[in-house]
Amino acid sequence: MTFTKARFASFEEYLMADVSDLPEGRCEYLDGELVPVMAESIGNGSLAIFIQLALIAIGVSFKLIRPHSCEVEVPGQPQSRIPDLTVLDDIHLTLLKKRATITRKMPPPRLIVEVVSPGNESKPNYIRDYQDKRSQYAAIGVPEYWLVDPDREWVMVGSLVSGAYQFQTFQGGAAIVSPTFPELKLTAAIVLEA
Repeated sequence: MTFTKARFASFEEYLMADVSDLPEGRCEYLDGELVPVMAESIGNGSLAIFIQLALIAIGVSFKLIRPHSCEVEVPGQPQSRIPDLTVLDDIHLTLLKKRATITRKMPPPRLIVEVVSPGNESKPNYIRDYQDKRSQYAAIGVPEYWLVDPDREWVMVGSLVSGAYQFQTFQGGAAIVSPTFPELKLTAAIVLEA
């Protein structure tokens, strides 16, 4: 299908668009336009899938775990994000039947995981994951936000407290503590070696 509409008057208009009229591939909504999101590296994709499998192993339904395939409306710009991994609640299965977009009018997902692409503190991907997404996900009330950073060899688990994330950093053989999924038996090293 050819994508002919380049701009939307609002995010609401974008949400009303027929999915078959939208471009294929991953795009984020930015100031009235859909901006393509680059494909993830094999390593980043593997880490997200590994965490998905670990969640399935503790009994989380595979239907609730969306690697690279669930759009989330957030405040600011861009106005939508596609996390590396999103864990839904049961209610989302009904709410997302027509389109895999969690709007700000819906309950937030239970967990969002972002795998940080290579780069230092001055790189856009670092700023995007460590600052922009952090404040956007907190603003919509996502209770738990993970930053998996292969370059820095750590997994940061943020718990939402009074509208902001408080992070614990796990490295090496340290057991990752997830308030949302305490049954997970992972260490930072196991996740990063995936």
